[in-house]
Parts: sequence; structure tokens; C-alpha cells
Amino acid sequence: MKNPIDQLPARQQQALKTRHKLLQAGKEVFLENGFQKATISQVIKKANTGYGTAYVYFKNKDELFITLMEDLMNQFYEVAEMPFKPQAKEEAYENIKKQVRLFLRLALDERDMMKVVKEAIGVSPEIEEKWYGIRERFIERISVDIRYAQAQKLAKKQLDPALTARGWFYSNEMFMWELVMNEEKYQMDDVIVNLTRMYTGGLYE
Repeated sequence: MKNPIDQLPARQQQALKTRHKLLQAGKEVFLENGFQKATISQVIKKANTGYGTAYVYFKNKDELFITLMEDLMNQFYEVAEMPFKPQAKEEAYENIKKQVRLFLRLALDERDMMKVVKEAIGVSPEIEEKWYGIRERFIERISVDIRYAQAQKLAKKQLDPALTARGWFYSNEMFMWELVMNEEKYQMDDVIVNLTRMYTGGLYE
């Protein structure tokens, strides 16, 4: 099968290749130096492009990092998008436990980059704002699953789906950062089981 990029005009192909080079170089620079110490000059040098060319694609390192962060978080969102159609509480428990495991495992697999994300959120208002937007996307997706469970009479109808989803995401996010920053502090299996039991025990009938 032909690569779709190869079907584009030569100018567009070159533009996509240049953008990819900058992103790849940016990721390497951020991993080597952290967010605060990284500079757009370092990225440009590593990508072997000119300043004028680089600024066509990214106005600063924050914008470049946001693109990398969004690409990374899309992998997490694939976990959130897994089909969720349980017919019983036990099935919901197993599905949710699997999602939590995949979510936390991915965070650990991408631990080095996630540490840079954590640092960047703390020092860049632009990246912090983008992170809040990413959070909301996850929370809305979780709300959909909760509403489904309520419609199937599996989950308690008196619980507000949006508030419950927010609490569930925040719990996962907190332990995600705990494991990323200090993997030895908790056993991941213990986190997964306790989180899932707490959530399903409180939400499901």
C-alpha cells in the first residue's frame, strides 16, 4: 500500500518532513534537557533547519511541546475510547480494571516524557491551559460510560455523571503522577485493584 504522503505534491511532502524533523528533534532536546532548559535554538540545531523555517511551523518551544504532548496523550485517549458495554457489574469491573492498567502502564512506558510534561505544566501557563483541555476531554468520555451504565441500571442513578467522572479522572491522574515520579512508592497492581474497587463499589449497584 502506498504511503498517503507520497501522493502529495512535492512541496507539501517537504513541509511534512520538515515538521516531523522538528518534532523529533524537539522530543530529543526535551528528554535530554528538560522543559525549562530546552531552547528552540537547540531544537533547530538538532533538526538541522534554519530559524526562519522552524518558525513557520512553531512560534516557540511551548507550541512545539504542546504538539508533542497532544500526540502522547492521544495514546492515552485510545484507552479511554475502548468499547464499554458491560451487561453486569462484574463485567464493568473487569473492563474498568483493564483500562486503569493500560492507562498506568502507558504512563510508565512513557515515564521520561511524562516527567517533562509534569515539569512543563508547572512552568508554562500555555501548556497548563492545554493540559486542562486534555483533562476535560477525558472527563467527558468517562461521563459517557457512566451514563451508559446508568441507562443499563448497573450504576446508581442519583450520582451525577459529570461530577463522578471528574472525581474518577482526578484519582487516576494523581496516582499516574505518583507512579511516574516515584515508581517505587506504590505497587502498580495494588493501585489498580484499590482504585477500581473504590470506583465500582461507589458507583455501581
